[in-house]
Amino acid sequence: MKFRINPLMSDIIISIYIIGTLFLRFKFENKTNVSPLLSIVMGVCFVVIIWALIKLKVLNPNWFGLFNYKKA
Repeated sequence: MKFRINPLMSDIIISIYIIGTLFLRFKFENKTNVSPLLSIVMGVCFVVIIWALIKLKVLNPNWFGLFNYKKA
């Protein structure tokens, strides 16, 4: 049995994660002299974590209902 989070909670977790990581990146890069390449690598690492959780079906985003496709 896989651990799955329902779509609404997944959306909330992803939103909080994105806002939190952006805040941490801006705060970290403002206090230290970070090269643009390091900034890009950090951003890619944060995105890969979320991508892996979605691919493993731990997070099941519904994208807040923006992409509701009706099944025939």
